[in-house]
Amino acid sequence: MKANNYEVAEAGETITFKGLVARSTSQAFFLVFCTAIGMASLALVLQIQFQDLELPLIGTPNWFLLTLVSPYAGIYYWQSGDRIDDMKVKLATNDDETLNEITIEGNDEEIDRMWRTLELREKGMVKVEGILG
Repeated sequence: MKANNYEVAEAGETITFKGLVARSTSQAFFLVFCTAIGMASLALVLQIQFQDLELPLIGTPNWFLLTLVSPYAGIYYWQSGDRIDDMKVKLATNDDETLNEITIEGNDEEIDRMWRTLELREKGMVKVEGILG
C-alpha cells in the first residue's frame, strides 16, 4: 500500500492504512464546467421569467453574467481538494487454517483498485473468463 501513498497507521488485529488522496485537475475543470452549465440554465430560466424586469441604477439585468461565478467552484475545490483516506484490513482464518478471510473497510474506489491489483474475489464468487479473453 506504500506505492499508493498509504502508510500503516495502526497495526494490531486490524491494520489501519492512512493515505492522502490528492486533488485532481480534471475534477476541478469538470466542476467548473458543470457549474457553468448550471448557471447558464438558471440564467435562461431567469431571463424567461423576468423579461420586463428593470432594476434601479442597473436597468435590464444580463442574467448570463452568472456564469462568471463558475470558476470559483474550481477554486473552492482546489483549496479543499486534498483528503485523508482510511482503509482497515482484517485477516481471519478458520480453526483448521485452511480458509483465509479478508475484511476490508474503506472508500469504494480504493477497494475496487485493491481488488484488481491483488486479483481478489468476493466470498462465494467464482471468476469466469470472458469470451474475448
